[in-house]
Amino acid sequence: MPRPTLKDIARELGYSKNTISLALRGSSQIPAATIKRIRAAADRLGYRPNAIVSQLMAQLRSARTSRLQAKLALVNANLDPAAFKDHPTIPIYVEGCERRAAALGYDFDRFWLHDPEITAERWLRILGARGIKGLVLVGLMDTNHLPAQLEPVWRKLPCIVTGVRTHDPDLSYCCVDHYSLALMAFEKALALGYRRPGLVLDDVIDDLVESRFSSGYLAGQRRLPKGQQIPVFGDVTGPGRAEMFRGWLNRHRPDVVFTLYNSVLGWIKAAGRRVPDDIGVIQLEWRSSRPDVAGMHQHNLVAGEAAVDMVVSQIHNNEAGVQEFPRATLVGATWVDGSTVRRRDASTGGSAARRKAPGSSAREGL
Repeated sequence: MPRPTLKDIARELGYSKNTISLALRGSSQIPAATIKRIRAAADRLGYRPNAIVSQLMAQLRSARTSRLQAKLALVNANLDPAAFKDHPTIPIYVEGCERRAAALGYDFDRFWLHDPEITAERWLRILGARGIKGLVLVGLMDTNHLPAQLEPVWRKLPCIVTGVRTHDPDLSYCCVDHYSLALMAFEKALALGYRRPGLVLDDVIDDLVESRFSSGYLAGQRRLPKGQQIPVFGDVTGPGRAEMFRGWLNRHRPDVVFTLYNSVLGWIKAAGRRVPDDIGVIQLEWRSSRPDVAGMHQHNLVAGEAAVDMVVSQIHNNEAGVQEFPRATLVGATWVDGSTVRRRDASTGGSAARRKAPGSSAREGL
């Protein structure tokens, strides 16, 4: 028995083939009730799209001259209203979002999540009036929770969060794979000859990513004898932390530390240690502003691009932000070499301290 086609569904329901095609793709041009009726008929008749034809049509559509299809909302979810410009990493997410949106023919209007003057009702009126079809939240770094009073917005429109996973509501999100990143950093340290890696990470940040940083670190430690396993230094912010760090350093004697914080190099110097001769430093978020510091590149620009792909997918499928089964896209990190770790001596198979490059400040506090 031949497989049913769009033409068969159109004949069955009395619609044009183009209407059937748009409805099955969830186009906003077709009323929701009509989409529901057409999809039910397609299921009843046993219609299945031809994957090859669908791919060719997608390529043809993408090859057309880019034009504005619709607007998206780029929402600054950080407590700082200027974070899109002033934060050290958030602008990279923003760049990725805007670059991908432009490639797909979308444009952004910008909003601040914590604007005290915008209620859910006003948000929905503004978004509707501007023809905004979906939202991307960037810069949520203080909490996993979104303002409860704005939940009607997430339930009405497609919405993706970048950077972290949210709770109440649980929204689909895109971020770096923190667990894999930490484990990869640990494995790289072992490959460089280090045997007593330590993690310096504030508990608040680790909680924000649901302990995925520390979980990757602890998974790496299982490969070492218990005598070489070092507890996390987790109380990073506040007065007197440099002295507390010195005590942790003297007590556990790590030969390399993983961290997110520029201040750690200064703490190491104040404790009388030299980088990388006495101790190595690996940043868990490598930054181009300090290319001499070895670390893991989180590729936040790629995460921003992926977030736009996710929200556009929700738009095409007529999905709201709050879903029964939220989805996650995890972006892999990559290693970036630097002068804050010792290099492997290929001639002897051992390790040697990395020579300090001209102009390098590896031994100075960041």
